[in-house]
Amino acid sequence: MPPTIPAGFRAVAALVKPVLTATTRRHWSGEEHLPRDQGFIAVSNHVTYADPFTVAHYLYDQGFAPHFLAKASLFEIPVAGKFLASLDHVPVHRGSAQAREAVEAAVRLLERGDSIVVFPEGTLTRDPEMWPMLARTGAARMALAHDVPVVPIAQWGAHELLAPYSKRPRLFPRTDVTVQAGPPVDLDEFRGRPLDIEVLRAATDRIMATLTSMLEEIRGEKAPAKPWDMRRDGGGR
Repeated sequence: MPPTIPAGFRAVAALVKPVLTATTRRHWSGEEHLPRDQGFIAVSNHVTYADPFTVAHYLYDQGFAPHFLAKASLFEIPVAGKFLASLDHVPVHRGSAQAREAVEAAVRLLERGDSIVVFPEGTLTRDPEMWPMLARTGAARMALAHDVPVVPIAQWGAHELLAPYSKRPRLFPRTDVTVQAGPPVDLDEFRGRPLDIEVLRAATDRIMATLTSMLEEIRGEKAPAKPWDMRRDGGGR
């Protein structure tokens, strides 16, 4: 069984969940793939600022208290920042000496059996059709270094609730939101090998290919042959 959901999470859920329930039609599936005997990294595609709410809603409904790796700037917001920290969400200081602290904090959560949620793209997708982009390697590094499973969670529909980059939700009519977990990504061939850029890139690409394939099934469409790369294709949108 996953760790008991702390009171702080239950209090937040009591406020947020009724809003999500009233404004969305939820299509949840794949919950049998969520490990209940150890911590795991949940990875998801990222289209809108509403994604953390819909993924958290899904995991909470399955009995998990989802912990997010989030931009450090969010923790600097008065009151809200302290609240995020009190729920054991993890601030990420990109490109600084403090980046290691985020990994150490996330590993402590995993070791006690919690789940952490990572959006490997690091930002909202810039792909014009909202397919997953080329991702950062942090989730793969953490999974391989600490031998924890990576569970892909593909989601679609939250962008109808809150358009990309918008801060004004469309609450009615209710939005169909699909969230589907898949089996842990098979990373066995990468385990025990030096964590050089080649290994991390290959493992990350496998994680994202799995997510993209799941999203193709949900959307009933085919993704581009090559994922959007901001260095190659630009910022997009």
